[in-house]
Amino acid sequence: MEVFLDNRQSKVDIDEKILDTLIRVVKESLRVEDLEGDFEVSISFVENEEIKELNKEYRGIDKETDVLSFPLDEDLLVPVPLLGDIIISVEKALEQAQEYGHSLERELAYLTAHSMLHLCGHDHMENQEKIIMRDKEKEIMKSLGVFKGEKGV
Repeated sequence: MEVFLDNRQSKVDIDEKILDTLIRVVKESLRVEDLEGDFEVSISFVENEEIKELNKEYRGIDKETDVLSFPLDEDLLVPVPLLGDIIISVEKALEQAQEYGHSLERELAYLTAHSMLHLCGHDHMENQEKIIMRDKEKEIMKSLGVFKGEKGV
């Protein structure tokens, strides 16, 4: 499994501990989904301005968001299973972490778990789908010892 990390923002420091946690989230998400193999995922850290542009272009919503997930087309003929791309607004994640009373690391971990489930085919448009997705998010976060409201994680 390979996780490509691309920090395209300069407003918030992302240390090695956070990056290690996000790689653990990716691995745990694959385990929860019973996916084995040599998968590739990219995680890009951006500022609000960039994610706003992407949100407008791809979803028709002209405002910033916390995270976007772009699953790759299953029909691509590539030697390594590419799951897709995760784009996170670190500014928005920090704002939400402060609002919810937990660390940036915990917020980024949750956004990564949420996006990994999208890359694996989950959605939350219908209530039953939302319940399944939330349960899997909780399982991932709990197995990593990352709980809501924790300041240190």
